[in-house]
Amino acid sequence: MRKAQAFSPDYATARHRFRQAASRAGWSLEAHPIGVAGPTGDELTVDVACSPIQDTDKSLVVSSGLHGVEGFLGSAVQIELLEEWDSRSASPVRCVFLHGLNPYGFAWIRRVDEHNVDPNRNFLLPQERYEGSPEGSAGLDGLLNPQCPPSWREPFALKALWAVARHGMPALRQAAAAGQYDFPRGLFFGGTGPSRTHQLLGENLERWLRGSRDVVHLDFHTGLGPKGTCKLMIDYPLSTRQRKRLTDWFGTDSFEESESGNTAYNVRGGLGRWCVARNLAPDYLFAFAEFGTYGLMQVLAGLRAENQAQHWGTPTAASTVRAKHRLRELFCPSAEAWRLQVLDHSFDLVARAVRGLAGSPSSHVGPVTAEQPAAPDRGGS
Repeated sequence: MRKAQAFSPDYATARHRFRQAASRAGWSLEAHPIGVAGPTGDELTVDVACSPIQDTDKSLVVSSGLHGVEGFLGSAVQIELLEEWDSRSASPVRCVFLHGLNPYGFAWIRRVDEHNVDPNRNFLLPQERYEGSPEGSAGLDGLLNPQCPPSWREPFALKALWAVARHGMPALRQAAAAGQYDFPRGLFFGGTGPSRTHQLLGENLERWLRGSRDVVHLDFHTGLGPKGTCKLMIDYPLSTRQRKRLTDWFGTDSFEESESGNTAYNVRGGLGRWCVARNLAPDYLFAFAEFGTYGLMQVLAGLRAENQAQHWGTPTAASTVRAKHRLRELFCPSAEAWRLQVLDHSFDLVARAVRGLAGSPSSHVGPVTAEQPAAPDRGGS
């Protein structure tokens, strides 16, 4: 049974618990500093744990905290998995856990990194340039990025509703959130070149997955979709085989492609497309596991207010403190019911991925003596 206490109160605690759990489980550990300190002066690192099982070409990657403040759920899932596999069983496939891919945002309660870069808009392919913005985004800069501290008196909701009425929600969502490279202090800024997270994965992901032929990569996120629900978001063209796997392993309605226009939108510089394009394994199935928290307009308003506070406010101002507190709640609701629900669903996703990998044909799978973790028998999301 999942525990709401699996959620850590801050990045430093989450990192400590993750490393402790990985050590107890006998996994190898790496720490990659980003050269920036946390709120208490502690070193910020991307931490990586690899399971001792290596005699297999099937690998599960679980990553957390690409959007810093969203890391609380993914970290809780990783810690709980490590503790459960240490005490009762083990995964029958190789596992690579990437903890706190954006440790700055995790520690400082921001969605972006220390350069205001949205890491999930930064993974452009080698032939792509860090420039340009979606059609219509320039006209939204005044709405989304006002150059003043946040104020509860500002009628953002009315302005946003007017923009929706003028442009329609799909067009507005695409223009606002697809990724822009022209406004360095704006929301969803993709950067001017590869970020530290981008560089770190480029330098090491192939090494962590060496010998893998069949990979499933689940990257945990929050803040998109109806509260408490989950969708697997796909940001690259699926092959027939990949689509069948998603359907068979996770359920017919469990995933959504960015082109569908329902919940997702086309994003430039997404991590999934970048991972798949690198050809790290003959079969590389990547999905963003998106868990809903609050309504889209509430989340956008929270992102906007926190961004205003970061660039135009002062750290100790009441409006800044309020904006940070609100942002954390928007991406990691404090309600115990939500936390238990998303933890259960997360464990189900991981168990389904492990079952699918373990049961798929392979050129070689070594002996596995540990028992596979059980999963509740229920439909996909």
